[in-house]
Amino acid sequence: MNNTYKNGVFMEDYVEKQTKEVDVWKLKKYACKVKPIDIYTGKNIIVLNQDEAKEHDIYSGYRTTVTIDGRHMIALVDVSRDLVKPGEVGVFLDMMEAFKLRKGQIVSVIHMNRPESITYIKKKLDKGTLNNHEVKMIVDDIMQNRLSEGEIAAWISAAYINGFSDDEVISLAQATVESGDQLNLGKNPILDKHCIGGVAGNRTTMLVVPIIAAAGLYIPKTSSRSITSASGTADTMEVLADVTLGMEELRDIVKKAKGAIVWGGGMKLAPVDDKLIKIRHPLSLDPEGMLLASILGKKKSVGAKYVIIDIPVGRGVKVPYIERGNQLAKHFIKVGSMLGMKVEALITDGSEPVGYGIGPVLECVDVLDVLQGKGPEDLRHKSLLMTGKLLELCGKVRKDAGYDAARKLIDSGKAMAKFRQIIELQGGNPKIKQSDLEIGKYTHIVRSELNGSIFHIDNKVMAKIARIAGAPRDKGAGIKIEKFRGDRIEKGDALFTIYAESEAKLDYALKALKDLEPIELRKMLLGTMR
Repeated sequence: MNNTYKNGVFMEDYVEKQTKEVDVWKLKKYACKVKPIDIYTGKNIIVLNQDEAKEHDIYSGYRTTVTIDGRHMIALVDVSRDLVKPGEVGVFLDMMEAFKLRKGQIVSVIHMNRPESITYIKKKLDKGTLNNHEVKMIVDDIMQNRLSEGEIAAWISAAYINGFSDDEVISLAQATVESGDQLNLGKNPILDKHCIGGVAGNRTTMLVVPIIAAAGLYIPKTSSRSITSASGTADTMEVLADVTLGMEELRDIVKKAKGAIVWGGGMKLAPVDDKLIKIRHPLSLDPEGMLLASILGKKKSVGAKYVIIDIPVGRGVKVPYIERGNQLAKHFIKVGSMLGMKVEALITDGSEPVGYGIGPVLECVDVLDVLQGKGPEDLRHKSLLMTGKLLELCGKVRKDAGYDAARKLIDSGKAMAKFRQIIELQGGNPKIKQSDLEIGKYTHIVRSELNGSIFHIDNKVMAKIARIAGAPRDKGAGIKIEKFRGDRIEKGDALFTIYAESEAKLDYALKALKDLEPIELRKMLLGTMR
């Protein structure tokens, strides 16, 4: 076999050898010089010269294997007439860094066969039921970047339209766990909690974790950053401490403090789930089977045996009706049991924000206030309810005694002391006070132009205004709610205050507010605001 490099082509007729990672067609391969492209795409993509690629029967959207020094990288192809010349391969920064490529290096490009998992995706589109091997193959191909976004979207759509059997959910949950690292503390019991989302200001995690840890139980909490909200738990906790930690750091902190609150994306726990969420979110698709596998898979990856699931129900959140909430709760409990976990689901009121603050710093103020025995009563009550149920679920306290046990841990100051320990171990200042937190200095008070009573506060609209004002990137940006559902208001009363870290962003938020309706009065819209 002649491997002479000439005019960008390896002078060999066929690829005779297959790698362990991928199957390749016996087609001509050709060699190119690496040309870096100064863009991050979030995926493995290469760019080939259009005319040269066509000569080798490679077209836009095809899969290729890029090979150098015995290493094999799977990538999708884009083509261009001008961006790369014949004999070059354009490589985006994701691949340049991940595979330590250098400008001018010679790599070979091989046209790949279609992944086996495409057959299984089509089977699901045709209303078939996938077995464990087939689900695992799809997950493996996603993790190896063998599937395009369109192909992953097809699987998500099939799950949304045709649903998953319980066995498929279990297979996906197990494959989700196996797609990344797992936390093994060597301790028992391990507790965890999760909220399916949609409620602004709902920072119960930052209260549940220190209370549970103060009770002497282990709770290694991995949390998400914001996607569409004004702040995720990780964004809010980041105001107080570092949340981007590795697995060993998480293990050390939890062994010392029994609890931690970290960003799940900072470690390789269930990484396939991040890839699926990235596709699901723009499509606004949340198939129930994938939702269950995502949440419970992540809990299993940290070794959790006892889990509380918060299912907010109400207008404007993911679950609008109580009947749907009860159905989902039963499914969580059933699948959790099949995965070896004891799960309890709480149906909670999700019709309006929880707490006063919406945005990282403002939410931190609420959390610190509650731990000091004051602050928003709804946030305190919900956190105590969830913690109490978790204490009962694991057998720490008897049935119906959990709420009082959790309350005593706050009132005694033990929960606050534990929270400060967690903050310190995660690199923050354990002595931090509310007055140390920097709220955006540019503010505007939104006042009522009418008399009446508050009928509804829209979670999504409030979050949107807070985001336009700069949250969560600007930690001090957001909204503080002054009036709540059921409150009687008079013309001129303050409804909420917008905070921003720049005058321009505050101006953007006020302009957006003119076309938004964040608050409704009973039997009428609260129209004009100033």
